[in-house]
Amino acid sequence: MKNVIEELRWRGMLHDIIPGTEEQLTKESTAGYVGFDPTAESLHIGSLVPILVMVHLQRFGHRPVALVGGATGMVGDPTGKSEERNLLDRETLDRNMAGIRKQLSKFIDFDSNQPNSALMVNNYDWFKDISFLDFIRDTGKHITVNYMSAKDSVKKRLESENGMSFTEFCYQLMQGYDFFHLYHTMNCKMQFGGSDQWGNIVTGVELIRRKSGKEAFAFTCPLIKKADGNKFGKSEKGNVWLDPERTSPYSFYQFWLNTADEDAERFLKIFTFLPEEEIAALAVEHKGNEHKRILQNRLAEEVTRFVHSQEDLDFAISASQILFGNDTENALRSLSEKQLLQVMEGVPQFSVTREQLAAQDITTLLVEGEVFKSKGEARKMIAGGGVALNKEKINEETFKVDSSSLLNDKYLLIQKGKKNYYLLTVRDN
Repeated sequence: MKNVIEELRWRGMLHDIIPGTEEQLTKESTAGYVGFDPTAESLHIGSLVPILVMVHLQRFGHRPVALVGGATGMVGDPTGKSEERNLLDRETLDRNMAGIRKQLSKFIDFDSNQPNSALMVNNYDWFKDISFLDFIRDTGKHITVNYMSAKDSVKKRLESENGMSFTEFCYQLMQGYDFFHLYHTMNCKMQFGGSDQWGNIVTGVELIRRKSGKEAFAFTCPLIKKADGNKFGKSEKGNVWLDPERTSPYSFYQFWLNTADEDAERFLKIFTFLPEEEIAALAVEHKGNEHKRILQNRLAEEVTRFVHSQEDLDFAISASQILFGNDTENALRSLSEKQLLQVMEGVPQFSVTREQLAAQDITTLLVEGEVFKSKGEARKMIAGGGVALNKEKINEETFKVDSSSLLNDKYLLIQKGKKNYYLLTVRDN
C-alpha cells in the first residue's frame, strides 16, 4: 500500500496520530470513519478537510466510512462549545442527514463494486435498540468518570458558569461506542477527525481495547486557521456553504480568490490535489508577482471545480471579469436574472418604481439611492467620467434611464469609480 499518512503529512493535514496507524495503513486496505454533525441540511467549508481526507483514503485504496450522527446529534457535542446547544428533533435530523448524504456522494464513490467503495452509516440505527440500562452496564462500566472528566472539552465546561448537563457528558461515551460498534460490525479499525475531537476519538480506541482487547487506530487533522489568527471558513455573510443555493458558486469562488498571500500556498496543499512539485512551482512564480494573485487564482479554480463543477467555475470566472475586468454591457446582458443576482450578491441595492424611473434624471436617482451624498458630488463625478451604467460611462447629468437600459427589464448596474457597484431594481409599484 502507498503511504497515505505521508501524503497527508506533507500537505499539512496531520496533527495527532495513534502509534501504529501509519504501519496499519501501509500494511493493508483499512476502513476508517469520520463523523459529520447533522446540524444543517448542507455542510460548509469547515467540513472540506474531512471530506478531502476521505477522498485521499479512497484514492490510496482504503475504505472511507461517513458516519452521520443521528443519535449523537440529538445529544450535542460539547467540544469547543461554551454552552449547550438546542437539541434537534427527529424530523429535522432526517432532513439534514438526507442533504448531507447527497453532498458526500458527489465527492466519494459509494456505489462502485470496488472493495474500498465508501459506506455511509447513521448511529441512530444501532443506538435506537440499546436500552439505557444495557448501555451503562455493558459500555459505561469500561470508562471511568475520572477518565472522561480529564478531557479538556469536558474540563472547560465543568468549570464554566453554566456547567455541563449529564446529556452532554454522555456524548464522549456515545462516540466511543460508535467506534466500538463499527470496529466489530464492519471491521472499521480506524477513526479520524479534527484535532478538537482527539479526546473523543481516544476514548473510542480505549473502549475497544478495554472491552475486547483489540488494537484500534486513529489520527486527527489540524483545525485550519488563517495566518492572522482568525477562524477559517467564515465570510462577512457567515458560513460558506457547499450547497450552491446557500452560497452561490460565484461567492464561493470569490471567497477563495480573496485568500491572503500568507495562506495561499498552505491552502493549495490542504484543499487541492495538486502535486507537491506543482505547488512549489506556483509559489516560485507567485513570489514577486503577488499582484497577479497566481496562487489565489489556482486555488479558487481547483476548489470551485471540485465542490461545484467546471460549468460553475467558468461562470464564476466570467462573472468576476464582468465586475472587475473590462467586460462590456453585452456581457452583462448575457446573464440570466439568477446569474445576475448571484454576481450582485453583497452589492448594495436600492429600488425605485417605474414611474420614478421615468420622472427622475440620473443625478436625482443616484442621490436618492445614496450612491452620492449630494447632487453636486454626483454631477462632479459624472463630469469626470466616474459613473457608468451597465459598464457604459455617462457624461450627462440630466441623462434619463428608460426601460431599454434595464437588464432583464428590471435591473441597472451602477458603477462609481473603479470598484464601487450598486444595483438598482425597478419595481412595478
